[in-house]
Amino acid sequence: MASVAIDPSGTFLSLGLAGKSLRFHAVWLRDNAWDPQTRSPGNGQRLIALREIDPRTRIAAAEIAAGKLRVTFAPQERTIDYDLAWLEANAYDRASGNEIGWTAPDVETWDAHLGANIPVAKFDSVRSDLAARRDWLAKVARYGFGKLENGPVEDGALFDVVDLFGYVRETNYGRHFEVRTEVNPTNLAYTGLGLQAHTDNPYRDPVPSVQVLYCLESSAAGGENMVVDGFRAARRLREENAEWFDVLTSHCARYEYAGEEGVALRARRPMIELAPDGELKAIRFNNRSFAAITDVPFEAMETYYAAYRRLGEIIDDPAMEVTFRLEPGESFVVDNTRVLHARKAYSGIGKRWLQGCYSDMDGLRSTLAWLERLPPEAAQ
Repeated sequence: MASVAIDPSGTFLSLGLAGKSLRFHAVWLRDNAWDPQTRSPGNGQRLIALREIDPRTRIAAAEIAAGKLRVTFAPQERTIDYDLAWLEANAYDRASGNEIGWTAPDVETWDAHLGANIPVAKFDSVRSDLAARRDWLAKVARYGFGKLENGPVEDGALFDVVDLFGYVRETNYGRHFEVRTEVNPTNLAYTGLGLQAHTDNPYRDPVPSVQVLYCLESSAAGGENMVVDGFRAARRLREENAEWFDVLTSHCARYEYAGEEGVALRARRPMIELAPDGELKAIRFNNRSFAAITDVPFEAMETYYAAYRRLGEIIDDPAMEVTFRLEPGESFVVDNTRVLHARKAYSGIGKRWLQGCYSDMDGLRSTLAWLERLPPEAAQ
């Protein structure tokens, strides 16, 4: 049974629900009302600004009625009903209990022990079956990457992958880019050299948060793809040395790229980025694109470089990596704010041709949230 009690000040109430006592402020309740005068019934967007809510708003009365919380606000004498399940899901009266570097419940960090259990699905199944697409996207969101098999072996097929969840982010590289050996390349990605695990385009702000790589030819020896969970690497650094973790989160690194005519990209962000409450939000790590570090005080610079070096060693540790080979018609999607990717060196014998492009996690998460709300019969 739910219960409610109003504080004598009228500034908040206490809702007894499922064995918990949850407090809600009057102004929060009024701002989060779902009545048709406050929210658009069609899209859920607010119809009023905070300035239109009286700053003197107090709770005049509250009761549990017809399975809802019914609140009357003064001085407006306005009564609004609230869904109890919605209030429980959105309660903010709780101890955080999270240490610095925490991750959301739907994020699962990993290392080499993930092994063959990488998120993988068949291209046609994910394209034609909404339930299969939902399940695969949920794994991509949880693990930060996923692989698709049995796709078409044709130029531009990577755009069909992006169409599953979002939109292409066009950059100075175009709508897509080719990954194969070139003479006098503008980027080391276009050579047969191995690459350290990295995130792409750290010199952009905002950084593209999804990268798609699609294999069209793969007859050269080597060239296996490798992924490393940057969140696991960051947490491992903190476990080893909290001071090193702190110095990389509290000072900005600088990144730049000016490898072609008309382009001079620069960004200034921490190597390990946290939300104000300590949640791990992003990793930017790319040895090819670091500019001179100038935002670290003299007294902290040696510590910063020690931390930078150690983070790189953790990223390079084989115990952190998951390796797989892409064959023609296979692709993988990676959360570019979290998972670092790399490539083993490959020989000049045979051919290796991949196409890549960028997109964004907000589109992927939007598609996933929409699919998760579909009734089971609609997802078939």
